[in-house]
Amino acid sequence: MKRPSVLVLLLGCLCLTRIAAAAPQTYFYPFVNPYEATVMELPEFFEVRLPEKVPTRHFTLRVFPEREIPEVFWYEDGLGCTLAYQDHEAPLVFLIAGTGSSHTSPRMVRLQKAFYQGGFHVISLTSPTHMDFVVNASTGLPGNSPDDARDLYRVMELAYRKVRGTIKVSYFALSGYSLGAFNAAFVARLDEEKKVFDFRRVLLMNPPVSLYDAVSSLDRLLVENIPGGTEKFDQWFRDVLAKLSWVTKDMGHMELSGDFLYNAYKRLQPSEENLAALIGLSFRMSSANMVFTADVMNGGGYIVPKNLRLTPSTSLTRYAIVSYGTRFVDYFDELLFPSCRQREPGLTRQALLERLSLRSLEPYLSSAGKIGLIHNEDDIILMPGEIDYLRGVFGKRARIFPTGGHMGNMLHPQVVSFALDFLTGKER
Repeated sequence: MKRPSVLVLLLGCLCLTRIAAAAPQTYFYPFVNPYEATVMELPEFFEVRLPEKVPTRHFTLRVFPEREIPEVFWYEDGLGCTLAYQDHEAPLVFLIAGTGSSHTSPRMVRLQKAFYQGGFHVISLTSPTHMDFVVNASTGLPGNSPDDARDLYRVMELAYRKVRGTIKVSYFALSGYSLGAFNAAFVARLDEEKKVFDFRRVLLMNPPVSLYDAVSSLDRLLVENIPGGTEKFDQWFRDVLAKLSWVTKDMGHMELSGDFLYNAYKRLQPSEENLAALIGLSFRMSSANMVFTADVMNGGGYIVPKNLRLTPSTSLTRYAIVSYGTRFVDYFDELLFPSCRQREPGLTRQALLERLSLRSLEPYLSSAGKIGLIHNEDDIILMPGEIDYLRGVFGKRARIFPTGGHMGNMLHPQVVSFALDFLTGKER
């Protein structure tokens, strides 16, 4: 891996010093490789300064009190959320996590601190694709955008009801990153009908345009970059797990997740091909957990045999192997689409694909002045031409950075500044 030289970093510092009084500011980001930009954390002097601790309260929601949780998920006891709270009246922003992430993931905690520092109460929400959400709050199969939005909205109503006696709220805002930003767009549209929150501001941070295209692209990162090809997946996967086991000893115990893999990258220093595959693996792991959990919660028949009783002592190895070998495309074609078509007999595959896209919300997103966008030109989840499409839809409400990969520059001072300015109505 090529690390930025001391000269480059010093020039970056000098650049940041000089642009402090300039308008508009010159954007500098030390990683030009989009894969490295996605994975590598910014050196501290390039990041916005955040407080070490903020006042928080963790709480649990019983979304469906009567729901019977399968024995295999014996550890599930409600859906966790986090509130960061001010000691005075302030706007409240709901923050939705990205693919497979929980409300306590490292990225969510840092965003929470950034928004708190900007003067907001923050309620952090787990992604609808995380197993905790699937078990405790989903009404069907995750991935169907309108259904996910309704499930999230229900959780948001319950979460605010849980904390409204302890905070004073001046207005409501909504944000999310990656898939969470995609979800936020659909939640905002739903709120136009329900008017429970009447969001004053909505900020989408690095959303995909098409959910299907984005996840298919991430799947290809894994499939096309495994040394020796897909037939070598099992051996490559075992090698990766062995290296991660070694890294864990140095890093301490961590959940096997995207955040863990990204932190491990700095110690593993793989080739660019392995780095791309590692990013694809991060997504595949999140997807595998989602697919297995959704299948069990809906009675099985896809990953596990239909109506099979899984107990806490049941070995899940065989199901894990099948899940890790399942692409999102497979899940879409073999489980999600048939389920949706069962509810809507006339639904076509193309119609569902169009539904799982921001293009289906284009008239709303184009006209809603309260919805803003942050994105990067080199974001690896975007297809050719999509960044220009987003520019056309959001116009002056969009801030597009030239580099940063997928969420790599999330805590860059200029990114945070635009986010807070937009959410508070101070955007230039």
